[in-house]
Amino acid sequence: MGKTPPALEFRGLVKRFGEKVAVDGISLVIPTGSCFGIVGPNGAGKTTTLSMATGLLRPDAGHALIAGVDVWQNPTEAKALVGVLADGAKLFDRLTGEQLITYSGLLAGLGTDVAAQRCTDLLTLLDLTAAGSTLVVDYSAGMTKKIALACALVHAPRLLVLDEPFESVDPVSAANIRDILDGFVRGGGTVVVSSHSMDLVQRMCDHVAVVAEGRLRAAGTVDEVRGASTLEERFVELVGGRQRVQGPTWLNHS
Repeated sequence: MGKTPPALEFRGLVKRFGEKVAVDGISLVIPTGSCFGIVGPNGAGKTTTLSMATGLLRPDAGHALIAGVDVWQNPTEAKALVGVLADGAKLFDRLTGEQLITYSGLLAGLGTDVAAQRCTDLLTLLDLTAAGSTLVVDYSAGMTKKIALACALVHAPRLLVLDEPFESVDPVSAANIRDILDGFVRGGGTVVVSSHSMDLVQRMCDHVAVVAEGRLRAAGTVDEVRGASTLEERFVELVGGRQRVQGPTWLNHS
């Protein structure tokens, strides 16, 4: 038997927008069965990198492979292996939650009965059963995030790529989502999470990569990257920009 390929691999990904180099030759291997956090400041290139890696944005150079399948040479095969929750992506929000999940399952090639059953299971799992008959346009931000996660899960992918999955999600829902993702990894899946929250990544992930200014600054297990510091301290050290200021005097009331 051959060696199992990584769940996701970037090879020299590059993306430019005009004169700006948003991603500058990022290479990274994400092992199968890991919960992998990608962290970086705003504008670091996280979303652009993940968009190129999942077939949403064509790279100017480099390759992305999902379980050894080149995303841009074999897009249909590669996309069948991955579920994507893209930050800010538009949903078909004039459908109900139930219709949207079912539609996502049918698009992924599921039979009608299988898609319907999985939709019921996911609505229950994400505590959205009561909202299943409500139009997605009327959902709160947190509910919209959960229904988007359900759409990413419905075809039982081997890899989940989640861009800011906990943004606008209340603490109880966030805890439930973490439980679902933990179970997904224990079942042999791989999760890639992009987040600004160092604390969340430190508690949830076993591997982490730090990205800044379109380049990879560090990658490895969480313990390897943070060393003797906390992940947040190491992140600030790698990224820079920390300013210890007290603010203008007119804000001081003492």
